[in-house]
Amino acid sequence: MLHSGDPADHLTVSVAGSLAVNPDNPAGIPVRAPAGIPVAAPSAAQGSPLLSRPGAVAGEGVDAEVAAHYGDPLREQRLLVEGLAAVDLSHRGVLTIAGLDRLSWLHSITTQMLTGLAPRTSAETLVLSPKGHIEHDLHLVDDGETTWVTVEPGTAPALKSWLDSMRFMLRVEVSDVSADYAVIGEPVRAETTPSEPLAWSDPWPFLVGDTAAYSAVVDPDQHPGSERPWRELIVPREQLVVAIGDRPLAGMWAAEALRVAAWRPRLGFETDYRTIPHEVDWLRSAVHMHKGCYRGQETVARVHNLGRPPRRLVFLHLDGSGHTLPARDAEVEVDARVVGRVTSVGRHHELGPIALAIIKRNTPLDAVCLVDGRSASQEEIVQR
Repeated sequence: MLHSGDPADHLTVSVAGSLAVNPDNPAGIPVRAPAGIPVAAPSAAQGSPLLSRPGAVAGEGVDAEVAAHYGDPLREQRLLVEGLAAVDLSHRGVLTIAGLDRLSWLHSITTQMLTGLAPRTSAETLVLSPKGHIEHDLHLVDDGETTWVTVEPGTAPALKSWLDSMRFMLRVEVSDVSADYAVIGEPVRAETTPSEPLAWSDPWPFLVGDTAAYSAVVDPDQHPGSERPWRELIVPREQLVVAIGDRPLAGMWAAEALRVAAWRPRLGFETDYRTIPHEVDWLRSAVHMHKGCYRGQETVARVHNLGRPPRRLVFLHLDGSGHTLPARDAEVEVDARVVGRVTSVGRHHELGPIALAIIKRNTPLDAVCLVDGRSASQEEIVQR
């Protein structure tokens, strides 16, 4: 039986265009593993049907179930920039929350203002640990009867388990529908209309509600994220190929390079078991500063009002003289001292080799960084 307001209702319309156990989290909610600890991809009986497309090469790690590229990642990247391509994100988890209390309940246990959220209006919200560390990132949109949430690959079961533990006597029902629904990434910055399938539209880099920016670039129009429109279309899994239609496909390498260039944090990549939202500028799109109590709020307020985060996210321009990119989790060194680690890497069609990294807050802005023995220039994201 289809859920109320099911995205399948409109699918006949053409469509435009190192997880590990957190020691602070005994419930076992997956988060980023510390450096050096291998991470297994989420298990699945088979990968995406789109891996059968000509030229498709499967990804690695948590992205192993979809294509890294389809033969020409730089061309695929340019097609995304032009608004022509789509990205197979069918490995993302999908949850639904039904019931009259769903939005007020989610509002009370996560970081974003969700009461009164209008149908087909997207929001991003975080689940924090009691100490304020990031545990889950929810891409959320409500259809008027059901709230739909897409999450990082492999994290849906743990999130569902935690949400079920927080239900108490409220009128909510949480379902993991990942086996029945798939996600498609599109380079579009717009909410869907009633004639389209439901989608989550990424608010990044805009400041959503009563929040704060920790980036050196506050104005969204000047932020590199303004050049990366993005939304996630939710479709019945058996109609994934139909929903893609005749659009060209871009792989995860292309999508990730554009995400890195946009300074956009990703759960399990820019986060580990210690990460608080301030360190990666995630208050900007996902944290409301005056919405009332929720788990982890004390840390959010204390760091915002009284201090600065211990680490900060930076953008690295990597030496492009070699033919390979450094690995994720590669150490970042300054004067032979380890100051952080690489969290995401990519080869941008204009900028060349680039990366995001988490480093110690007091690392000088003009410091020459070394990553795997090659030089990297630092561009400030979160202010020192």
